[in-house]
Amino acid sequence: ALQDPALVKQFSLPIRVYIEDTDAGGIVYYVNYLKFMERARTEFVRHFIFEQSSLLRERILFVVHSCNMRFLNPARIDDELIVTAEVVKLGRANMVFGQSVKRADNGLSLCEGEVKIACINSVTMKPCAIPEALYNAVQSVM
Repeated sequence: ALQDPALVKQFSLPIRVYIEDTDAGGIVYYVNYLKFMERARTEFVRHFIFEQSSLLRERILFVVHSCNMRFLNPARIDDELIVTAEVVKLGRANMVFGQSVKRADNGLSLCEGEVKIACINSVTMKPCAIPEALYNAVQSVM
């Protein structure tokens, strides 16, 4: 079950590992951890009542500016994972998320990272301010 981010500082998203997420050895391919983290960030924003489609209509786009990842242990096919997203720094036009991927059954850390997200205008592709309502909502859980 998804958490209500208005009540928690760290948002958690359960994810199951499918065959499409793995390499020939049944181990999660490294780039898929980034996809899992993207889903958690998207759901984090969605639960503040900001869907990607409504943001796009307002010409708002969030893009990855940079990331720093540490791969600690492998995840395997059929594993149940918990992917977290927590805003650790909030600027007027960017957010830095601290994120992790852990095994759901024992909490073993599989991957940790920090992802900087920039808010841009989807037409000009230039930085712009995070919508005020979203900024205030995120700030309220920091």
